[in-house]
Formats: sequence, structure tokens, C-alpha cells
Amino acid sequence: MARRLRFNGTGSGEGSCPAVHEDLATGEVIVHGPRLTDPDALAQLQHLDDDEIPIVVPRNTLIDFGPKERDSEPRIFTPEQFARLFENFQHSAWHLETRRRYAVDEQSETYAQFARSEKPVWDLETPWSRTIRAKTTDGACVGRVRVVDDPPTEGQLYLLAHGEKNAALGEDVRNIWRADAAQANLPDEDFWIFDSHIVAVCLFDNDDHLTGAELITQPAAVNQYNRLRDIARHYSVPYQQFNAARPAKEA
Repeated sequence: MARRLRFNGTGSGEGSCPAVHEDLATGEVIVHGPRLTDPDALAQLQHLDDDEIPIVVPRNTLIDFGPKERDSEPRIFTPEQFARLFENFQHSAWHLETRRRYAVDEQSETYAQFARSEKPVWDLETPWSRTIRAKTTDGACVGRVRVVDDPPTEGQLYLLAHGEKNAALGEDVRNIWRADAAQANLPDEDFWIFDSHIVAVCLFDNDDHLTGAELITQPAAVNQYNRLRDIARHYSVPYQQFNAARPAKEA
């Protein structure tokens, strides 16, 4: 089976070697860099088999881009604590939405309107709406990339329509097909990044209700999520463009 590799990073300012990759299936780490050829140094190496090639990698490259385990006791926020993160961020909040259904959406009147094939009437004065609009009006960047199945689920179709409200609040709303997300090695995790230094991985029960969020603040781990954000932005398209192309794709 072909490996599914994720590029973690490089210590070279020009983007070449040495670099660190991670096998998403096995967790193995693959590094490449200049080959060690000095005979005196080679003579000092222990357990070097004939089919192995020693390479030289700067220590900081491994520290910065090697995989890091999460804390043995992860910090879990309740939904109420999680909600306060949206009030407290300063300059950016970004969401990778990967789920096929969000139970909270189905409790809204706009979802009922959508299910009846009516055009939803978006309320731009809800507490959430006022919070986000205040942030974007003040110059903060709020955005999301939504992963969509082919064909989309009902919940995803609702969110494709909901992009209109998100955009009205000043958000950058983009979409990507799930197959393209997999090709880009995006994870199935659903997470928010606040101010580029706090990650909240959303936790859901079996009925797709949000139960809380795991907070990640370890710099090397946060750096990987920031990189995933950049990848998602690069390969996704604005929701209006995605919606315009979708009927042709489904046909």
C-alpha cells in the first residue's frame, strides 16, 4: 500500500532539504537531508546496516517539525468555555469543518425552512452574529473551509446555503470536496484556530452533538495546525464559486 505522507516542515529557508515527513497511517517519521559521508564519522555510528543511509539533520528541524504527542492529560473545555474563545480572540479565528452533520444546525428555524425547500431567512442579530460581525468590523479575520462529500449530505447542503450568512458577517467562507481534501492530506479533525496560537479540536458524541473541545497550545503542534489551515485555504474555493460549479459536477 502506498504511503500517505504529510510534509511537516523544513529547516531550510529556501524550502529544500533537510525536511521531515510523517506517515499518516503508521505514524512513522521520514527525514531527508545531506548524506553523511565522512569516513571517521561513519566509523563512530552504531547499528548501521548495509541498507541504511545516514543523513545529517539540524537539531532544530527535528524539534520544530517532529511529531509531538498531546499532553497525557488533555485540556478539555465545555461547550460554554469553548464559546468564550470567540469573545476573547484578537485578530483571527479559523475553522476546518469536516463533519457530515452538525446536530445543532437541525435545531434552528433556518434548517426547518431549508428542509421545506424554502429560502432561509438569516438572522444577523443573534448573539453569535453580533460577536462575529463586531470582530470582523474591527479588522479581525474570521474564516472557514468546509469539506463536502460528493454527493453532499443534507447537513452539508444546508451549510452551503448558510455560507450566505457567514459572508454577510464578514467571514471568508470556502469549500473543498472531500476527495480533494484527502489528496491534500487534510485530516478528518474538526477544529478551530484562534490567533494562530490556540487550537480547539471539536469533540462530538455519537449523535453529532458538540460535547466540548480539546485545547492544544504546544507551539510545535499548533504550528502543524496552522500549516493545515494554509493548505486548506490554498486548495479550497470561495463558497459562491463552489456552489456555481456544483450542479455541473453532480450532473
